Amino acid sequence: MANFARAENALKRADELINVGQKQDALQALHDLITSKRYRAWQKTLERIMFKYVELCVDMRKGRFAKDGLIQYRIVCQQVNVSSLEEVIKHFMHLSSEKAEQARTRAQALEEALDVDDLEADNRPEDLMLSYVSGEKGKDRSDRELVTPWFKFLWETYRTVLEILRNNSKLEALYAMTAHRAFQFCKQYKRTTEFRRLCEIIRNHLANLNKYRDQRDRPDLSAPESLHLYLDTRFEQLKIATELELWQEAFRSVEDIHGLMCMVKKTPKSSLMVVYYAKLTEIFWISASHLYHAYAWFKLFTLQKNFNKNLSQKDLQLIASSVVLAALSVAPYNQTSGASHLEHENEKERRIRMANLLGFNLDPKVDNREVLSRSLLLSELVSKGVLSCATQEVKDLYHLLEHEFLPLDAASRLQPLLTKISKLGGKLSSASSVPEVQLSQYIPALEKLATLRLLQQVSQVYQTMKMESLSEIIPFLDFSMVEKISVDAVKHNFIAMKIDHMKGIVVFGNLGLESDGLRVHLTNFAESLNKARAMIYPAVEKASKLAEILPGLGEVVDKEHKRLLARKSIIEKRKEEQERQLLEMEREEESRRLKMQKITEEAEQKRLAAEFEQRRMERIRQEIEERELEEAQALLEETEKRIRKGGKKKSILEGEKLTKQVLMERALTEQLKERQEMEKKLQKLAKTMDYLERAKREEAAPLIEAAFQQRLVEERVLHEREQQLEVELSRQHHDGDLREKNRLARMVDNKLIFQERVMSCRQVEFDRRREEREERISQIIQARKKEREFKRKKIFYVRSEEERLRKLHEEEEARKLEEAERRRKEDTERKAKLDEIAEKQRQRERELEEKERLRREALLGRSTEGLTRPSELPAGSRSSEPGAATAPTSGKYVPRFKRERAEGSGQAPLSESDHWGSGSRVPPSQPDHWGSGSRAPPSQSDHWGSGSRAPPQDPERVGSGAGRPLSHDSDRMGGSRAPQEPDKWGGSSSKPEPWRPSRARNPPRV
Repeated sequence: MANFARAENALKRADELINVGQKQDALQALHDLITSKRYRAWQKTLERIMFKYVELCVDMRKGRFAKDGLIQYRIVCQQVNVSSLEEVIKHFMHLSSEKAEQARTRAQALEEALDVDDLEADNRPEDLMLSYVSGEKGKDRSDRELVTPWFKFLWETYRTVLEILRNNSKLEALYAMTAHRAFQFCKQYKRTTEFRRLCEIIRNHLANLNKYRDQRDRPDLSAPESLHLYLDTRFEQLKIATELELWQEAFRSVEDIHGLMCMVKKTPKSSLMVVYYAKLTEIFWISASHLYHAYAWFKLFTLQKNFNKNLSQKDLQLIASSVVLAALSVAPYNQTSGASHLEHENEKERRIRMANLLGFNLDPKVDNREVLSRSLLLSELVSKGVLSCATQEVKDLYHLLEHEFLPLDAASRLQPLLTKISKLGGKLSSASSVPEVQLSQYIPALEKLATLRLLQQVSQVYQTMKMESLSEIIPFLDFSMVEKISVDAVKHNFIAMKIDHMKGIVVFGNLGLESDGLRVHLTNFAESLNKARAMIYPAVEKASKLAEILPGLGEVVDKEHKRLLARKSIIEKRKEEQERQLLEMEREEESRRLKMQKITEEAEQKRLAAEFEQRRMERIRQEIEERELEEAQALLEETEKRIRKGGKKKSILEGEKLTKQVLMERALTEQLKERQEMEKKLQKLAKTMDYLERAKREEAAPLIEAAFQQRLVEERVLHEREQQLEVELSRQHHDGDLREKNRLARMVDNKLIFQERVMSCRQVEFDRRREEREERISQIIQARKKEREFKRKKIFYVRSEEERLRKLHEEEEARKLEEAERRRKEDTERKAKLDEIAEKQRQRERELEEKERLRREALLGRSTEGLTRPSELPAGSRSSEPGAATAPTSGKYVPRFKRERAEGSGQAPLSESDHWGSGSRVPPSQPDHWGSGSRAPPSQSDHWGSGSRAPPQDPERVGSGAGRPLSHDSDRMGGSRAPQEPDKWGGSSSKPEPWRPSRARNPPRV
């Protein structure tokens, strides 16, 4: 494996090898470069290398090399440059197609040359010998030698490209194009086997696409572009299959298209569906499935009528006539009557499968024999107006075959209609996707239907008929065909008839009262007579005496009816059980048969594999023996040649029967002897040559010395003569130069004048251009100065503005920090003041509680000595004592000058009594203001505690809740009502209560 520093070196090396005729080495060098891990990054040189590589592969028909190289190049280009891989693959396919076409052209030219080589002789002797030996003609032989190898390589090219491009979302268009070209190859050269393999390859690619859904770069079939490409490929496959008349492959292509539509749950365009149903009509007609053929035509008519706006009336009439005739061509009886249960199940699955292909969704649990039937199709054609669009001849034929009862005159009316219909048809001008319509193809089926209708009608009228009369009634068919059609109809219970060839008559029905036709006629006749008798003689109602005679008849009838129903259900269950057992037996037998068939097939495969291996080993052994025999013969011939050349007369095979081993040993011995003799001769010859060479040199030494001396003398004379000649030539050149100088000396003044004039002009031009340049440079310098000045000013302005904004931002940040610090200090001072006020209030509360306790103890002691209850105390004492105690027991903050005034006068301030109302009420304790919902809001405390240093205007607002009555304040804020306190101590209550200390339920919070 050659290692190249650069990819271009490999390309150059390949060109050199190609120029000297070593294409195999050039291909191997390029293959080593492409498969090397060193060159995994895409570059343009790799693309040129790939072009050269595929050219070599095509020239040498190396398909395996081409596949390996393209796979490696796909790995390189997949994520970088997919278009390069596309170009290489297109070039590869173009070269392969071109080579195949050239080979085909050469084969045709060779065949033409062979045809015109000898005008008198039909065939050349060598052609006759080859045709006798091989059984081939000249064209077949030239095709096998020239065309077939290139066709094989082209087919291998298409397979390789499809394998490389499969399931790749970036190369979907190229994959579809390759598939189309492969289809055209199969169509052009009638390659049916390759077409089947191609369809199977594409089918496997789609199956793998659905199986491995986690692949990278996997095509998304839900995308409209991908779906369109896949559907186009399948429809092209369907068209080529029908053109090659591969009907089984065409049906599988239809199933592929239907599976693809079910997979993506989308219906293709109407133009594609027209092709789909048009090909279905051809497939079902070839397979003699006339019912499905008619349904396909009905779907095709519906699509053309709804979506083809350019459809002419003549084409519509022709398509409608085809639909009606296809429906009439269906046999009027069920062909599965009398079949087994397994056959019915298979037919049911087949009907469901065909209905899905035709676009009808059937329920598999329901009996669908009537869903797709001839009668239903005909009624649907009439209801949807298809019959009205058909030609008049088709309408008359429909009414004659389906509705009229003319057993004797039907044939005379049918023949002209069939003749006219057979001439209708042709290519549709406004429906290009629909194939050419020829109504003459339905004539045999229509003649069969007419025969069945005539036989059915004749069987209802006649019991016996002569065979000649029946042949006259059905003139358009031979009696043998009529007999064949009647046998099939009797087999499927459509008519009942027998043919007696001995008597020459045809017997219809069973001639008994239980026959179907006679029973129907007798039943109708009896019903008609009954109606007539009832109209002539109306029945007279009479009282029934049956109930009097048989009173228990009703019960007996009911019991008998129930017994019969039970017996019927038992019989039905037994029948069902018997059918189930038979079905199980059939299934077991089928499974056993399939198992035995599988075992037999496996054994057959093993036997065939063993035979194939045995034949292969035998062939290898024979090839080895033949090769050894050829080698022995070649060795024998070579040995005999040596013996004859050496002058020996005795051959080594005279009088002996030698094997290959003995022959090889003797040949080796002879070779060894010859080699020894040759070595001896060479030694002797070398010694002789040595003596001769030494003698020759001894004799030549004095001669060489004499020749050398003579050569020296000759060269000295020659040197002197050449030196004299050189001196003479130099003197002549010098004299000529002097004469030339004297001749040109008279023009020196003119030359100087011209030179001065040219130099002055050039100096002026130089000065002008220099001034212009200096002026232009000065302008550029001034412009650049202005530009730099503008930039400096702009930068200065931007920097000053940024500096100003930065200073503003820093001042704002400093102001915010100072404000936060000031607020923090104010909050700290306010909290300290509030803590101090709270501590003072708690101190006053403790003092007030102590005074209140002492006062209550004094009051309790006094009441036990004098009065029985507080209400009996004098009014003055009741009014004075609480009033006296109000001032010190108040829970509010009282200024110092008011406390001094109150202590000096011994009375509470007027504001206290006014504030608390009557003197008999005890003021609420301080915790009710601070803890039970009646404390001042925080905004009040912030207002006077943190911002301003002046105390509030009303001193009593601090402790009493803004000077409002307690009852309203407590009701609003959720605290306890003050009027409950006087009920304990004020005298309004007649029952004394025990003393309770007035403590706050909730401690004051700051």
